[in-house]
Amino acid sequence: MTTSRILAPYACDPENSRGRRYAEPASETRSPFQRDRDRIIHCEAFRRLKYKTQVFVYHEGDNYRTRLTHSLEVSQIARSICRVLGLDEDLAEALALAHDLGHTPFGHAGEEALQEMTAAVGGFDHNAQSLRIVTKLERRYYEFEGLNLTWETLEGLVKHNGPLTGFPGARPLPLAIASYAEKEDLELDSFASAEAQVASLSDDIAYNNHDIDDGLRAGLFAMRDLAEVPLVGPVFAQVKAEHPDIDESLHIHEAVRRLIGLMVCDLIDETKRRIALYAPQSVDQVRRLGRPLVAFSDEMRANDAALKAFLFANMYRHYNVNRMTSKARRVVKDLFRLLTEEPECLPPEWQRCCDGKGRAGTARAVADYIAGMTDRNALDEHRRLFDMQESP
Repeated sequence: MTTSRILAPYACDPENSRGRRYAEPASETRSPFQRDRDRIIHCEAFRRLKYKTQVFVYHEGDNYRTRLTHSLEVSQIARSICRVLGLDEDLAEALALAHDLGHTPFGHAGEEALQEMTAAVGGFDHNAQSLRIVTKLERRYYEFEGLNLTWETLEGLVKHNGPLTGFPGARPLPLAIASYAEKEDLELDSFASAEAQVASLSDDIAYNNHDIDDGLRAGLFAMRDLAEVPLVGPVFAQVKAEHPDIDESLHIHEAVRRLIGLMVCDLIDETKRRIALYAPQSVDQVRRLGRPLVAFSDEMRANDAALKAFLFANMYRHYNVNRMTSKARRVVKDLFRLLTEEPECLPPEWQRCCDGKGRAGTARAVADYIAGMTDRNALDEHRRLFDMQESP
């Protein structure tokens, strides 16, 4: 499948993809990366993101972001940036849509609970779980487990935050990544493609700004609390100065829209500066550059850090959020303890993945089962297993 787009020399060219672990005939209508994107969109794990927490549990309100809407926002931002930089939009979109597939119900609270409960059998990491989903747990094809995505998509999924090995202080590889690396070399000591780097920073742009939006609308903090936050406070003040009578909802929307635009433009400008400085002539040169090619300026990185610190203190650790995450951790731990001790309570298809009461294989199967749940599934399953008045 040929592409009509003119890509930069440092882009991931789908014509030169390293291919799939299991050989398949090429599509007559789609590039390899378009095909990856479509497989991700059609998989069960992607559909389940609709009812997985971003910050607020699904029943707290219909207008807050979920993992699904967040992933769509990341995809839109990533595609826009890639178009300007001459990168492959389809690869960046595939990575944006897949980057949160491994998240548990109840967001980071669920992940922390599973990390604690699986510590003795290799732990839990949502990035590694995303790889496990697309290479093993999704079952849609007779010929192979997983989605059989291209090497470039798997590489970007694992390394979108940078190299995992080969540098001082590198942490031990999560179990799922280490296991897969024994089968296929994803070059874990190098950076990922520029497209994967774009997807990663698009994630930052999306969640920082939509968390401002959701946090304000939920009443966790007020616009006046943002006044001293670098970049954010001045933008909100500028909107008010230009439109003194603006409705609060429109004020929030306009300010967030401008903030996204400023962060996107800064990323593009800084990346263009680095491209001119390092002049990479291939995607492999991007991988071996020794530093990110795609980045914010120093000033924007400082602004980004200040905003993250504000959101951590005023939103992610707000007492209302703390109460919900406390309940969420208890739900996940309750489910894990019961199902590892009584795997016969699992659905039959999951019982077949177990190797006995309290054993490592059972613990991993239970972790996979729980991680795949939506918030709603987890709450319903908890009621079915712990409330005597509920039907099994």
